Amino acid sequence: MKYCVSICEFGAVAGGDVINTFSIQNAIDECFRRGGGEVFVPAGVFRTGGIRMRSGVYLHLLENAVLLGSRNPEDYFFYRADEVEPVDGKYISEAMWTAPGSSNRDYTFMRTPGSRWNNALIRFLFARDAGIIGEKNSYIDGADCYDEHGEEHYRGPHGISTWYCTNLVFRGYTFRNSANWAHAFFFTDNVMISKMAVHAGHDGIHMTGCRNIRITDCNFFTGDDCVAGIDNLNIYVSQCQLNSACSAFRFGGSNAFFEKCKIFGPCRYHFRGSLTIEEKRNGIASHSEGKRNNMLSAYTYYSDFSFPIRQQPGNIVISDCDIDFADRLLHYNFSGNETWQKNRPLESLILRHIRAKNIAMPLSVYGAKELPIHLEIVSSEISFRSDAENVPFIQANNYKRILLKDTVVKNNFANPFILTWQDEDAVVFDNFKCEGNPCAIEKTDRKFQCDTI
Repeated sequence: MKYCVSICEFGAVAGGDVINTFSIQNAIDECFRRGGGEVFVPAGVFRTGGIRMRSGVYLHLLENAVLLGSRNPEDYFFYRADEVEPVDGKYISEAMWTAPGSSNRDYTFMRTPGSRWNNALIRFLFARDAGIIGEKNSYIDGADCYDEHGEEHYRGPHGISTWYCTNLVFRGYTFRNSANWAHAFFFTDNVMISKMAVHAGHDGIHMTGCRNIRITDCNFFTGDDCVAGIDNLNIYVSQCQLNSACSAFRFGGSNAFFEKCKIFGPCRYHFRGSLTIEEKRNGIASHSEGKRNNMLSAYTYYSDFSFPIRQQPGNIVISDCDIDFADRLLHYNFSGNETWQKNRPLESLILRHIRAKNIAMPLSVYGAKELPIHLEIVSSEISFRSDAENVPFIQANNYKRILLKDTVVKNNFANPFILTWQDEDAVVFDNFKCEGNPCAIEKTDRKFQCDTI
């Protein structure tokens, strides 16, 4: 019989400034010792620092329950003194965040689970058969924890972090105001995420080196990317709302299928990086006038050097999605001037049954010389904004084949319609229509320069 216990039985107190870290952790640990079960968080607001989940344990937020993170970044280091499952010293590091573009950037700060950058409100480490379940009006709140020693000198701990885990379930709760990524999954396999929401903060879900992740019926209203990550295999996203101030998908991996999603901008929340230092320090989460909240791209390729990419990225399919007011529909630029797109190139991408409107910028399709991109846009309708004057439909180079089939483009009168920098003509039109445009293609020797994000 599974063990069930409330955090209040271990002294947790709702309301006020009480930090309940040890009460909540003791409830989790007792459940773990007894062979697993459920730890209940009742209605009320329970403030806590970083806690660690265990194998076989499910954290169950009851109706109107709130786990509220501490705004002190020093309250997220409990795991280093863990006596139940001590963390091996090889997983602990004092490495600090370094800025991208540094000539000798060291990624130890990311790659070591026990670094400051990897701190989290709720941590899963070497856990299996565990998860978080929420009932109606249940919340996990990262409190926009400000950390001057964190990423970009203001980001605090992640919301939920998993390292080297398998068979996890996340369902039913809302995560808001995450101080960094709301869900940071590293080398974690077999994850089911459903009926969950993310509001404000940074990335909704960021996966690295993960396998077999299924995300369904979720809502993302994120100040950064909605679903992101690199070196992932077998990822499925379906029937989700994605409202981002960066990219709906910023993703690199293999065998990824994104379908039946609603992707739209501008974002309900602003990009937190556009705040002043004082606003970041004070935890401003809702939309503010004058702060950036436009969606940069529906899909952006992601392939940096933060972690090794073990398998050739490709076979990414985006299908049956509605897209509105993304600046770009597609942003793949392996030309060398993109910090986040320099590791391994993308082999293939398919867009089919896409209904996109109010696009402002060209589709960027710039592959690698050693691995030209194969792109298909099939059975789709794409419409540009009325003020997107003389914007080519596609800017392309180093492509093996671009197939435009059973597709209509509206409100684009640019000449050239497709701007390509390669000699070989590998653009294939099959029942393709562009309303009011002769669809001229111009070739040029000019160096391709794509806007950076």
